Amino acid sequence: MNAPWKAGSPNGRDPFAAFICDEAALDVLRPVVIEMGWQPEKCAKGGLRNAVQSLSITASPNILMVDLSESGDPLNDINALAEVCEPGTVVIAVGQVNDVRLYRDLLASGIHDYLLKPLSSSQVRDALVGAQTVFSAPKTADGANAKRHISTAVVGTRGGVGASTLATSLAWLFATDHRMPTALLDLDVHFGTGALALDLEPGRGLTDAIDNPSRIDGLFIERAMIRANDNLAILSAEAPINAPLMTDGSAFVQLEEEFRHAFEMTVIDLPRNMLINFPHLLADVNVVVLATEMTLASARDAIRILSWLKTNAPHAVPLVVANKVQPGASEISKADFEASIERKINYQIPFDQRAAVNAAKLGQTFVDANKSAKAAAVIRDIAAGVIGSGAEDASPAAATSSAKSLLGKFDLKAIMPKKKAAEAVD
Repeated sequence: MNAPWKAGSPNGRDPFAAFICDEAALDVLRPVVIEMGWQPEKCAKGGLRNAVQSLSITASPNILMVDLSESGDPLNDINALAEVCEPGTVVIAVGQVNDVRLYRDLLASGIHDYLLKPLSSSQVRDALVGAQTVFSAPKTADGANAKRHISTAVVGTRGGVGASTLATSLAWLFATDHRMPTALLDLDVHFGTGALALDLEPGRGLTDAIDNPSRIDGLFIERAMIRANDNLAILSAEAPINAPLMTDGSAFVQLEEEFRHAFEMTVIDLPRNMLINFPHLLADVNVVVLATEMTLASARDAIRILSWLKTNAPHAVPLVVANKVQPGASEISKADFEASIERKINYQIPFDQRAAVNAAKLGQTFVDANKSAKAAAVIRDIAAGVIGSGAEDASPAAATSSAKSLLGKFDLKAIMPKKKAAEAVD
């Protein structure tokens, strides 16, 4: 149990205040406030604009709960609140709009959490305890002492190109070779192989997070994630295939936020359909590793995904990785592939069926099971490249200065004649 705060506060400010629009929500809130050891009189009737008026003439509390239900422009009103709040105030918003975009924008504006009405006692209690931990957690200096975090998404142009194999291997290398606390998030909720590649049971952590996003906090992460070793933890699932994915994506946003606090590296095995349905997943991703093969279909989809990234995640550095490369046995030559996507391939992983089978038999990641393989050496280079790209905080434009553009039509006519000519020579 969390010990209740006393009415006084070391910084001389009230520990808590709330401005709530309706009596039903106040009836839920007041008993929890009393349980936390705070004054129920600090739960006032009125919404966000009442909070702005009150705080313009009084000191801000440590924790402030505000109701957005009567706000016509929540984001603008939150900005008005920021102007009257003192630094260090933890703000919890309450509202009726179930919109992941609003949730994401509110978090980006600086609020701590967003609770959806109708409120429940457990939901309110969890939010207040989470806000309380902000003050009880050890304080670290900003700047040089701040913990860095690099988030990497691994996306395959098509199924079977080896994106999951690459994601698990990168996570393993970050955790073991680079000794960085790493989280592996496998977002193929029904058919993910992240836990399988590490010879682990996936558990219920990810499905629980999707069902109850409001419960995601540091303690949830600690309990729900499965440990592969001291530095690597995985969150995966094998959801029943008769159970559709029912989420607005808020759970994934919250998970990524908690990972930034708990780990130095996050690796997201991101199926391309999730990229389409939940584009906000890349809002804070530093590097996108695009796994592809030298085929017509993969070239077409690489063009489309790179174009999407340029529009929707321009802050992320894209690294194109050609996997299962067999010289002389590809549908498209390296030169034609690079011409079609209008940028260089950053890394080429040679095809090694025996090494893949060996990893599956041992229940180990590809790089762990095949340390001396040429393919594993390339993956180690990719890991180093990801760390370098993320740590330098470089812009995608700088990282891809050799390419004129990520866009361009895939010109089948320019490729097919060359292919036929090659066949004629044979």
